Amino acid sequence: MNRFPTEESCRIYFKEFRIKQGVICKKCQCTKHYWLKDKWQFQCSECSFRTGIRSGTIMENSRLPFKTWFLIFLFMSSTKKGISANELQKQVGHQRYQTIWSIMHRIRKLMGDRDDGYKLFDMVEFDEGYFEKATSKKNSKLNRGRGSQRQSKVAVLAESTPIEQIESGLKSRVCRYFKMKVLPTHHASEVNGLIQKTVDLNAVIFTDKSTSYYDLRNLLEFHVTEKSSYETTNETLKWVHIAISNAKRTMLGIYHKINGKYLQNYLNEFTYKLNRRYCKSIFERLVIAVTSPQLVN
Repeated sequence: MNRFPTEESCRIYFKEFRIKQGVICKKCQCTKHYWLKDKWQFQCSECSFRTGIRSGTIMENSRLPFKTWFLIFLFMSSTKKGISANELQKQVGHQRYQTIWSIMHRIRKLMGDRDDGYKLFDMVEFDEGYFEKATSKKNSKLNRGRGSQRQSKVAVLAESTPIEQIESGLKSRVCRYFKMKVLPTHHASEVNGLIQKTVDLNAVIFTDKSTSYYDLRNLLEFHVTEKSSYETTNETLKWVHIAISNAKRTMLGIYHKINGKYLQNYLNEFTYKLNRRYCKSIFERLVIAVTSPQLVN
C-alpha cells in the first residue's frame, strides 16, 4: 500500500513495464509507438493506430481499477500455498465473487502460457499422479466406486541435477524447474506429444517401466527406466513425487475438490510459483508476464 498509494501510481508503474516489454500494433504489427500522455494511449508510428494501456493484456475490457488488479497479483503471488477466490474477494473488498474467480483463472492461464515457453534440459524425472476432481450431484451415484472416473491423470516432470558431496560421498539430487500437465487419455501418443513439447531432445529422462513410456527412447537421447519400488520413488523420481504430494496437499487444503475442467489452471499456479521460489518478487515477474507482447493472443 505504501508503494502504490494511488490509482495513478499503479497506472504509471504498469505503463513503464509495457514500454519495457514493447507494444505490438494490432493493425500493422509494428513495434514502434509513441506515448500520448493526454490520452493515456500508445500510437503506432506507421499507421497511427492507438493502443490502450490495457489493450492486449488479460486486463483488456476490465473496468476494475489498476489498484485492485495489483492487489490480486500480490495475493496470488505472495502466498506460498495459494488463496481461495472467496478469501481474495474479502481481501480486495469486491462485491462480486464471480468477477474475482474469473480474474484468478485468467491469471492462472497466463502463468501456464508463460511456463509453456520453456523446456526442461539435462536430467528430467517423469512420472504421473492422480488428482481427485469434483463430480456433480447428478453423477455422484453413477461414479460411486469408480475411482478412475473421479480422478484426473497428471503428468509431472522435474528438471533435476545429481550432486555428490566430496567429503561424505553422499549422492543426492537438486531440482530446478517443474511442469505439470493434465493428460486427457492414457495413450502413449499423449505422453510422446507432451515430451516433445516440454523436454529438450538431448535431455536424459528417468521413468519407471510403464508401457506408456516405451517410445521415449526413440524421441530422446537417453531414456533410463527402473522398476517401480520404494527406492525408485525416494531416489530416482524423488522430486516428482515430492511435487505431487505438495500439490495435492495444497489443493485439498484450500480448494478441496476441483472441477476437472479447471484443474490445469490450478496446476499452472502451483508450478509457476514453485519454479520461481527463489525470486525476490514474484509480483514483478507476474507484471512482466501480463505486459509481455508474445503472450498476447
